[in-house]
This record gives sequence, C-alpha cells and structure tokens, in this order.
Amino acid sequence: MSGFQRHRRSGRTIATFTGFEADLLRSLAGQLVELLRNEAAVPDDARDPFEALMDFSGPTSEPEDPVLARLFPSAYRDDDEAASEFRRFTEGSLRDGKAQAACLVIDTLEEAGLPPQLEEDGLMIDVELEPDVARTWMRSFTDVRLALATRLGVEDGDEEYWFALPDDDPRAQAHDIYDWVGYLQETLVESLSR
Repeated sequence: MSGFQRHRRSGRTIATFTGFEADLLRSLAGQLVELLRNEAAVPDDARDPFEALMDFSGPTSEPEDPVLARLFPSAYRDDDEAASEFRRFTEGSLRDGKAQAACLVIDTLEEAGLPPQLEEDGLMIDVELEPDVARTWMRSFTDVRLALATRLGVEDGDEEYWFALPDDDPRAQAHDIYDWVGYLQETLVESLSR
C-alpha cells in the first residue's frame, strides 16, 4: 500500500488496497457505525423529516463508553447544565454524520469491487475519490483513529512503549493498525492539499 495520491488529470484522489487492507478498512468503519448506532441517542429514521429536524430530545449526559465520550466530549466542562443542553441539541445529528461518513467508506470500497465476503487472495481494490468524498473519508479516519487510540490507551509520547511490545502481542498488532490508518489519513490530507 502506497497511500493516497492525487491523479493529475482527473483531480481525484486514488489508492490501491489489497483485498485484506480494504476488508480491514470496511471492518473498522463497520465497527464504528455499530458503536455509533447502538445507543438511544440515534435518531429514528422512520420519523417525518420535519419532525426529526424539530426534535431536540437527544441525550443530555456524556456517554458511558470511553470511545463515545472521546468522540462526543462535553462542550462546557465547567457548566453541567449548558453541556447537557448543548448535547441534547447536537449529539444525535453528530452521531448520524459520523455514521454516514463511515458508511460512505464501506460503500466506496464495495463499489470499487470489495466482495461481501473476502475469500480471494491477491485481490486488489482501486479506489478513486472525488474531493468531497475524500474529505469524508478523512473525517472517518479521524473517528477510527480516536476510537482505536481510546481503546488502546494511546497517549502522547508513549511510542517507546508500543515499539517495545513483541510483534505477536495483540496490542502491538492493534497499534500497527492505528499507525496504518494514520498513514492513510496523512497521505489523504497531502493528496488533497496538492
């Protein structure tokens, strides 16, 4: 995997993934969607669109799950009432936006040829992203990395700890995935800035 690059003629951002890499990205995005939509804060899609727009009955307390608390931090640390009100008006739509971004990653990979069940060795997936789609992927990579960092307990300056773990340690392998998604995000940002 060489990361994302900007195609000179089309202006699209392109990348080629092995089947394993594409399936891993799909799995990470799918897990994020499941986490985001597996709580009462998720809006009910069956409602009338105007009713949904006017519904401000979202959650008022910080999520118990540490990943969700990291993805949706309190807006006002020193004012619980203001934080509750802000969360009530915003968290549902923020969750929906993050879930939609992760779903776009999944949809794009599948439209590029990733089968529902990966069974073939040597499969290569070529992805071409329009600028708006690339920015959505970039936001989803941020969410995936925050989720992984929270679950792993990654902190600034702790690189020595991660590099000292044996290669067969599951934490080291999960950290390698965290680093890989960071690399993808970095090359995606660079390709968009050219």
